Amino acid sequence: MSDIELIDSHCHLIFENFDEDLEEVVIRLRSRGVKKLVHACCELTEIPKLKEISNEFNEIYYSVGLHPLEASKWEKSSKSLLRRAAKEDRRVVAIGELGLDFFKSDNKAQQIEALIPQMELAYELELPVIIHCRDAANEMIEICNELSKKGKCPNGVLHCWTGNTNEMKQFLELGFYISFSGIVTFPKAHEIHECAKIVPNDKYLIETDSPFLAPVPFRGKRNEPAFVENVANFMADLRSTELITIANESSKNAKDLFKFDLLS
Repeated sequence: MSDIELIDSHCHLIFENFDEDLEEVVIRLRSRGVKKLVHACCELTEIPKLKEISNEFNEIYYSVGLHPLEASKWEKSSKSLLRRAAKEDRRVVAIGELGLDFFKSDNKAQQIEALIPQMELAYELELPVIIHCRDAANEMIEICNELSKKGKCPNGVLHCWTGNTNEMKQFLELGFYISFSGIVTFPKAHEIHECAKIVPNDKYLIETDSPFLAPVPFRGKRNEPAFVENVANFMADLRSTELITIANESSKNAKDLFKFDLLS
């Protein structure tokens, strides 16, 4: 696999179900051509662990931020804590995982209250955002449009895409990337298949969202970064192209967005 370079643009490896075999997980991802991965942050208490794991494994970069389902933990001091964490470690390549989730929670005001300062911080620090958006596309697009009108909308990616082609086009018009996870391999994910077929070559990423959403044929098992190759293979089939093309395009797009090479 030395001729293939893959980047898992979104994963979570500090969860306890990786405690027993993390080194083996890293060996497997290396054997499948995964050269870099972005470890997403869900809450501020994870940041010390993320810093530690990125120091241990050269492939790992990470984001800092607060997940919308953790919005109740947002405090007045949170923005300054995130700013400090982002500025003190060169391996921080994004702000997030931030966004809106109205599927699992209806605390819209609280989620927006945590979202806006993080979007503002990303723009201030010239870092991309990693957006979690579930059953909230209209609200997320509206917020991004308002920021865009002020010239203050950060760049970023809609991770683990589950929307339709119309929603995707609106996010693309705002300049965002679209990231496809193992869900794209699910037989009944027809709308996501359509999005994967038409997304521009220079605007998509691939991810695992490990340990969640393992792709076919591992569905129902613990997901891990090595399986990003399965996502890439399925994308290649959908787009009537080769694995090497998906690997090259998605890796270039991830580098353009997260600017890893500027950190070396």
